Amino acid sequence: MSDPLSAESTGYRKSLIVAVLSLWFLLAVGGSLLGVFDSRQGPPIALGAAAILPVIAFAIGSLTWKGFRQFVLAANLRLLTLAQTWRIGGVLFLILHSQNILPGIFALPAGWGDMTVGASAPLVAWAISLKKHSLRQMFVLWNVLGMLDLAMAVGLGALASASPLGILAGQITTQAMGRFPLSLIPTFIVPLLFILHSIALSRVRYENVGRQSPANPSFLGCHLEQSLNT
Repeated sequence: MSDPLSAESTGYRKSLIVAVLSLWFLLAVGGSLLGVFDSRQGPPIALGAAAILPVIAFAIGSLTWKGFRQFVLAANLRLLTLAQTWRIGGVLFLILHSQNILPGIFALPAGWGDMTVGASAPLVAWAISLKKHSLRQMFVLWNVLGMLDLAMAVGLGALASASPLGILAGQITTQAMGRFPLSLIPTFIVPLLFILHSIALSRVRYENVGRQSPANPSFLGCHLEQSLNT
């Protein structure tokens, strides 16, 4: 029988997370429409902050708020993985590059990287449903590569920008990424997908800790089995 207090607490955390995500999205949209992230000839400080600060806030929340950490680590691994399927939309970068809107130094690696991660996400989700310990390293590697792809895209976007940081910029820059609707990618989608990767890796880490300490088993082991069986 489930604990009504625990269920109420879980419902509160879900509502809080939905509220935070909604506020975050609205701020990203509002800032984009107001031109906050359009760096023009200045350093892309606002755009960089919008991409990095949510990840930092998530890390701080996970480290300092036990209830939030437990709730996040109980997320379904397959859903976390399948959420990365949206990255197949990286084909948009290739299309914009063909239209001379984005530079190839940014659009080609970012586009192909996202498409590779997105296309492989269903296969990885299927693999973890097999519940084979031997697939753990593959799952970890896939998430690490997914995070590196996102970090690379942000870095190349800055280096190819129309700003003092744009040492790789040519006639075509990444200035379009600071304008709506493309600005929603670095200010909302990229940090959110990065956070989902980090949650998946954290689950694997805590599961390993639980297995190494039989006298103090991690709650993650139970949640992992439940998520793989749903």
